[in-house]
Amino acid sequence: MDFAFSDRSIEMQDRVRRFMRDYVLPHEHAYHDDVSNGIFPPQVVEDLKALAKDEGLWNFFLPALPDDAPGTGLSNLEYAPLAEIMGRVYWASEVFNCNAPDSGNMELLNLFATPEQRERWLMPLFEGEIRSCFMMTEPDVASSDATNIQFNIRRDGDEYVLDGRKWFITNALDPRAKVGIVLGVTDPDGPPHKRHSQVMFPMDTPGIEIERNISYMNHLAPEGTCEVVFRGVRVPVENLLGEEGAGFALAQARLGPGRIHHCMRSLGQCEVALDLMCQRALERRAFGKYLHEYGNIGDWIAEARIEIEQARLLVLKTAWMIDQVGNREARREISMITALVPPLQTKIVNRAIQVFGAMGLSPDTPLPYLWSWGRALQILDGPDEVHLRAVARYEIKRAGEERGSNVISEGYRQSRYVPPRE
Repeated sequence: MDFAFSDRSIEMQDRVRRFMRDYVLPHEHAYHDDVSNGIFPPQVVEDLKALAKDEGLWNFFLPALPDDAPGTGLSNLEYAPLAEIMGRVYWASEVFNCNAPDSGNMELLNLFATPEQRERWLMPLFEGEIRSCFMMTEPDVASSDATNIQFNIRRDGDEYVLDGRKWFITNALDPRAKVGIVLGVTDPDGPPHKRHSQVMFPMDTPGIEIERNISYMNHLAPEGTCEVVFRGVRVPVENLLGEEGAGFALAQARLGPGRIHHCMRSLGQCEVALDLMCQRALERRAFGKYLHEYGNIGDWIAEARIEIEQARLLVLKTAWMIDQVGNREARREISMITALVPPLQTKIVNRAIQVFGAMGLSPDTPLPYLWSWGRALQILDGPDEVHLRAVARYEIKRAGEERGSNVISEGYRQSRYVPPRE
């Protein structure tokens, strides 16, 4: 395994780091002021997008970026450190057109869109002219298992009729979101993994109602994480993405890269929390000593650095595997990092909050948002338990296949181990 970054990746890291320092960070307050005053999207985002695109800092996330699309498609291993740098400011990924869920939707359309769908939806997404939604999760079923999805997609002549309820839909309130992709059942009696299809639709199609914007952990996203109801929504059959019955497979193809991108950005947020914790420990005194002079806080800082470095290596290994052998062969590693990184984020941020005291609970630092987002990721990318179960299944299967063939472990199993005499 070779985790060394290419010269191109190192150059891009330097350029993105400078762009973040010179343009994004100075506009943090302007962004939040606009959002607080009900201005969304903030004009600063559109201005910075134009600048980033002009500088060629655009569409990093897609290794198979088409020649006619703007940007620089990087491998997953090359992209990982860039995602971490951008992840330090939660709205920064959009500046480089690398934001979820648009990045996952672009990847999906790049693989499966018809020429007409490509022209109508994919190219505007590549250009950053529009945004999009992906609608999978439902309130009444365990949506982490996509075979449970109940949303109904019924064919009626040359149209599909869409009926059902989706929730926690990112971007549903963004006025720039012009297209959605919905996962639903087209063949209720088919095999579990062949019942579902994905259909595209304009967001202003009659019959679509946004019922509410759902807050998570008291954070209300201005772009929306919404509950959306479809009542007799009709779209042309040409809006089918891929083939009927392939919806589950398409969802799996989309979720793998999306999960690793979340983990990459999450590591950047861990770094922010650690930086803030160190700064606070250097400047704050209690009972006659600086906070870093207390052993437990020094331990928290050291443990955070060790844990971030460990997690980063596993994320890089996963990115390398996706590049080398594809999403399917890297499923175990994708599950491992998805179960590892978000809980690590909440752990590090929680300790940073403790070091800050009351300020850590306030909007004077990004810590409350970083904790909320880390905690949300433990659900939004599939519950930790689902990913741990997947890893356990892999290990049990491997052990079963190797049973009796591993000389050392089989020897221990069949004989009592007695240490050698001195």
